[in-house]
Amino acid sequence: MASAPDTITLAHPDRFFIGGDWVEASSAARFDITRPHDEAIVARVAEAAEADADRAVAAARAAFDTGPWPRLSPAERAGYLHRIAMGLSERGEQLAHIWTNQMGILHRHAQVSAAAAGGFFHYYGALAESFPFVERHQPIDGVGVGLLAREAVGVVLAIVPWNAPLMLAALKVAPALLAGCTVVLKASPEAPLDAYVLAEVAEAAGLPPGVLNVVTADRAVSERMVRDARVDKVSFTGSSAAGRKIASICGERIARCTLELGGKSAAIVLDDYDAGALAETLAQSTAMMSGQVCAALTRIVVPRARHGEIAEALAGAFGRLKVGDPYDDGSHLGPLAMGRQYDRVRDYVAKGRAEGATVICGGDRPAGLDRGFYMAPTVLGNVTNDMVVAREEIFGPVVSLIPADSEDHAVAIANDSDFGLNGAVFTDDVDRAYRVARAMRTGTVGHNAFRTDFMIGFGGFKQSGLGREGGRDGLLPYLESKTILLAGEPAVLQS
Repeated sequence: MASAPDTITLAHPDRFFIGGDWVEASSAARFDITRPHDEAIVARVAEAAEADADRAVAAARAAFDTGPWPRLSPAERAGYLHRIAMGLSERGEQLAHIWTNQMGILHRHAQVSAAAAGGFFHYYGALAESFPFVERHQPIDGVGVGLLAREAVGVVLAIVPWNAPLMLAALKVAPALLAGCTVVLKASPEAPLDAYVLAEVAEAAGLPPGVLNVVTADRAVSERMVRDARVDKVSFTGSSAAGRKIASICGERIARCTLELGGKSAAIVLDDYDAGALAETLAQSTAMMSGQVCAALTRIVVPRARHGEIAEALAGAFGRLKVGDPYDDGSHLGPLAMGRQYDRVRDYVAKGRAEGATVICGGDRPAGLDRGFYMAPTVLGNVTNDMVVAREEIFGPVVSLIPADSEDHAVAIANDSDFGLNGAVFTDDVDRAYRVARAMRTGTVGHNAFRTDFMIGFGGFKQSGLGREGGRDGLLPYLESKTILLAGEPAVLQS
């Protein structure tokens, strides 16, 4: 069994990566990084002021306008992406420790999942060989040749949250770099350490100055960058409330934006599915990152006649989950990421009780865990879809059982939400699963499991966001389409 390091060591925690150099912060302000399983401070990093943010944006702007990056071929840019992927792989163990110590994910899961970030850089590097950056068309007037060229959108501000910061940064930075964009990566104050490692890896890979810049900032400084006219596009992952603010600012100046926001995802359970199998599956998915997953299945819509049976099965499966130290191989889920998140989850459970929901299991801190931000996995029963616990994102290990009178009623309940990020259908009948999946207003639907696939694409309907990340569709938001109508065929098609 691995053990937690006393501190996390970085080369330049008191600096920012701007313009290809590690530059001193303009103030002495720092963010403390608190380990969630014992509340120890494991690192301290520089806090960006307005001057630091302005410098980062200026570096990205200069690198795009006058630097070599957007003028390289996609194949040349792909070489850098592959080197970054290999560098991240070499730092995999450090990145796993960082993830566990920033937000509490089980260390054995962090060791496996940290590798996914490098995989995204390899994926987009490989996509350079097949993606049509320039397409030939026959003009409607029949004269000459028509070309559809896809060119970099420009300077990208990538804002990532604290729950899976490296993976989410990779989903933004990798396609942006392939497209030829330059990037300012704004790290979360609660979880910035992965971004520092990414910057170190990019520096070692020889990325030209200003192509990737990394700062850690609070909301006010982040908003300043969103408003900056030198930023062409904002790519944000986080809460729907923050996403609405970003969208309104981008709308004021017609800046491009991709928003991956909150979820309140429904799992529709049909009348033929085994309660025990359902309970084990949901227990495992709820334990993942202690429920701090935007796509988590948190509304379990069940046949009314089976509510008691399914509640009993869930109570058994959730009750067998061991909450504990994320470095303990016997733990099934670790702590919540921070004190305010722990308070938020307990407050939602209290709201559910007040509105008439039944706490079937969990609902509070597990016995014997007096230090750290631990919360027992919780099942709320007899929930109606108008309750706060069914409407708002809790972001913790809490699921709500909602009775439905029929398959159509279950679909109506699932769709009666401000969100539409993820979903699932539990049935042994593939045809019924497909029919229900097509009826659900959500970005992803899994069959008999919590499932997502970033290599196909990920994103939401309604207030769960705008645009898609991952896969081919995840590259398109970093490109602008240009139609070129020529009287003849050019000697060379520049990609």
